[in-house]
Amino acid sequence: MEHFIVSARKYRPQTFEDVVGQQAITNTLENAIKSNHLAQALLFTGPRGVGKTTCARILAKQINQATTNTTDEDFAFNIFELDAASNNSVDDIRSLTDQVRIPPQTGKYKVYIIDEVHMLSAAAFNAFLKTLEEPPEHAIFILATTEKHKIIPTILSRCQIFDFKRIEIIDIKNYLKNIAKKEGITAEDDALHIIAQKADGALRDALSIFDRVVSFSGENLTRKAVTENLNVLDYDEFFIATDLILENKIPELLLHFNAILAKGFEGHHFIIGLASHFRDLLVAKDETTIELLEVGDNAKKKYLDQAKKCDLRFLLEAIEIANQCDLNYKSSKNQRLLIELTIMQLASITFDGEKKNSKPYIIAALHFQTSNNRVYNPAFNKPLATPKKTTVQKPIALKPPKKIVKPDLKIENRRPSPLSLKSINHKKEIAKIEVDFEEIEGLPIDDFTENEAIRLWLTYSDKLKEKGKNSLAAIMTANSPTIKERNFYIELPNFVMENQLKLSLNPLLKFLREKLNNFKIKVFITVNEKATKKYAYTPLEKYQKLKEKNSAIETLKKTFDLDI
Repeated sequence: MEHFIVSARKYRPQTFEDVVGQQAITNTLENAIKSNHLAQALLFTGPRGVGKTTCARILAKQINQATTNTTDEDFAFNIFELDAASNNSVDDIRSLTDQVRIPPQTGKYKVYIIDEVHMLSAAAFNAFLKTLEEPPEHAIFILATTEKHKIIPTILSRCQIFDFKRIEIIDIKNYLKNIAKKEGITAEDDALHIIAQKADGALRDALSIFDRVVSFSGENLTRKAVTENLNVLDYDEFFIATDLILENKIPELLLHFNAILAKGFEGHHFIIGLASHFRDLLVAKDETTIELLEVGDNAKKKYLDQAKKCDLRFLLEAIEIANQCDLNYKSSKNQRLLIELTIMQLASITFDGEKKNSKPYIIAALHFQTSNNRVYNPAFNKPLATPKKTTVQKPIALKPPKKIVKPDLKIENRRPSPLSLKSINHKKEIAKIEVDFEEIEGLPIDDFTENEAIRLWLTYSDKLKEKGKNSLAAIMTANSPTIKERNFYIELPNFVMENQLKLSLNPLLKFLREKLNNFKIKVFITVNEKATKKYAYTPLEKYQKLKEKNSAIETLKKTFDLDI
């Protein structure tokens, strides 16, 4: 079994040309060597895994190569590395300063690389100050750190500082593609892109992840294998969720979110990814901003296709809603419910059922004939049918029949989502529309008797009892209406009953108008608090009521000495 060398060591750059994503710094260092303008104290700072120590080693090697004609010599004896994390005492620095005084045996310079220099103690920094300020001519110090703010200002002022940046995703992906080619591994572009994203700008992390995923999937590196191994939420999940949101499929969306949670992902992870997905769709809608879309080639096509389905207003509102959920997530007591409400709200942005109907009433199925013999609907003013004969006829005056068929009150495409937060108000609006027949001419206004009206009133109250609305049914049965001029007049003892009956007035009107075939019926409600009945609630009140009905009750109480 051959000894395995990790990719981070196996493919460590040996020249400045091999360094990835730090071109500005490598060019500066190369030019400084060529022009002999290299400072004797340099500080390399930046995130982990971006090439600080690698560039320090390459620089240490090339400094001496530039002073001789020998290119094969690596001048390893002239390079000294010190790990400040484990050698951070004053004695360690004093030992270093004693070594600095000795000139090199070969080459012109001795290079001292101090890694993690921020780990030095305050006393060690102070012991190092004088040497760093006035080093011997043959000594060059290269300090490397990930936390520049922990280094004392007197050290920073004596160094030439190079800030290393995070490596861009596209550069990491291309580097991994070259390594995969050298290793004979077939890798999908999207798989390498996910690894580059997961590395967060650190090439060493990307190489470590690459080794791990290759061990998992073998020589064929697929996007699915990468997402499974790294526990990354696949972007396909966000494409599916967005399609469900655009189609207003709230139940399916909730099930999709539940399936994501079942895979072990956190809800916060999902909502953050969904907000980023909406941002990427917004970026993909404009050709000038497509370059900001940091995804693979295959994913970019999907983003461009889905961006065409999304309205700009929808994306802006969706980003705001998702971002607000992200801000509220940690403070929420029921985090899953918060996300479920958020995705329900997202699915309601483009829901047509939530939009107010532009027509305040239902159009009756009445038509009339015009001079060109075409049949029109008076509400829509659109031709419904054209007779075969094309001869011009005079307008025909239609007399309304004695008995007109009741209009179809079924409203299509108005059913609100059962999970929508606005569905209750929407149902009330529909109920109001269903009884506004006064705007339509020609509807029947048949006469009816008072007994027939009272019978239907009680029938409707019985239906309310069957539906469990006992309170409303009690209001209707306890207060019988009077019929005047084909309208219902009811007097109630308090405003609470009035409000409760008014809230359910529209379905009642619809029922009465249909059954009595009179679409001009109205219900007038008045309140007379003086006529409020006195109900007995306490035992004493009940006793007084019984005594009013039968005076013998008092005699019975006294005879047997009864208590109330």
